[in-house]
Amino acid sequence: MIAVAWLVARKDLAIELRSRVLLWQVVPFGLLALLLAGLALGPSLAGHSSSAPGLFYLVTLFTALLMVARSQAVEHTPGTRASVATLGLDPAGVFLGKSFALMIELWVTGLVLLAGTVVLLHTSLVGTVHALPSVLLALGALACAGTLYGALTAGVDGPATLLPVLALPAFAPLLVAGERSFSAALHGGGLWEWWVIVTVTLVGYLAAGILLYGVLEES
Repeated sequence: MIAVAWLVARKDLAIELRSRVLLWQVVPFGLLALLLAGLALGPSLAGHSSSAPGLFYLVTLFTALLMVARSQAVEHTPGTRASVATLGLDPAGVFLGKSFALMIELWVTGLVLLAGTVVLLHTSLVGTVHALPSVLLALGALACAGTLYGALTAGVDGPATLLPVLALPAFAPLLVAGERSFSAALHGGGLWEWWVIVTVTLVGYLAAGILLYGVLEES
């Protein structure tokens, strides 16, 4: 399973490195969304509003949906699906590999967007750095959830519109827990309860993906 996961992750990351969609399309979209959020807050609230963590996670969720849709589009091309079926790759390994590749991509995007919150939304640099571990953990859970729901919608008509409808409600606990942990890092407060929620969500989606990914791929 681990060997298959590593093979799939290397394949997805190699495709991304060659296409550079993340660099030239997804990251600029996220930064433009943060810029619009800063303009919507206005100069009087910039740096003084408690909305910055929530805006960061909203923008991150929207960029994650783009990345999930692309990840599944690459996996479900006719040639790739035939190759996976012919090779008999372990579905659990495929799920772990795609989740790991998506997690790396989300981490890269998240770091850029965190820098954007400091520059465009004027959050505290020290507080943002303190929030970094919780953000990385939340993005890992988001990668697992996105891979699972991406497989669920890949085999149906109109996956580009169905994916947000199914995935966004499932992402809500991560949005809430991530925003609260980010706010606590910026303004002080307890972090452990939000870490527990994110960790439980991560473990739950990992277990569900390992058990169900093969069934979803065949549907």
